[in-house]
Amino acid sequence: MSEMIEEMKSKAVIYYGDEIGQEKGRLLLTEVGLPNGLLPLKDIEECGHVKETGFVWLKQKKKTEHKFETIGKWVSYASEVTAFVEKNRIKKLTGVKAKELLIWVGLNEIYVDDPPTGKITFKSVAGISKSFPVSAFEVEDVIKKVKE
Repeated sequence: MSEMIEEMKSKAVIYYGDEIGQEKGRLLLTEVGLPNGLLPLKDIEECGHVKETGFVWLKQKKKTEHKFETIGKWVSYASEVTAFVEKNRIKKLTGVKAKELLIWVGLNEIYVDDPPTGKITFKSVAGISKSFPVSAFEVEDVIKKVKE
């Protein structure tokens, strides 16, 4: 990890463990106006957020792939995912790739329209963008159900 990231981490709120990592990841996505199922990571070891800059990172034990069934798209998540979050947007995203035809394309930005149109847009490193229904990335909040 770079020195800049290490410096940011010193100003962060950090959580360790999968259960709290899952909960805090979904909560953060919801707080910034993004669908809570956007980052379906597994075996989270660490997640952190620097509120003043919006920098966030999630570390999982190993790279994972996930298929968003309703749109038939595969997404690959590296063992470490980093980004800057702000209202309705993720910028400077690293560690996430989407499968398009037969190749994996790195994503670097995700945003929902404001005012809401029900669409979420993904931009690749090459500047190509594609939109899908927001509902394809929402999951029922299991943690909330357990607490009720």
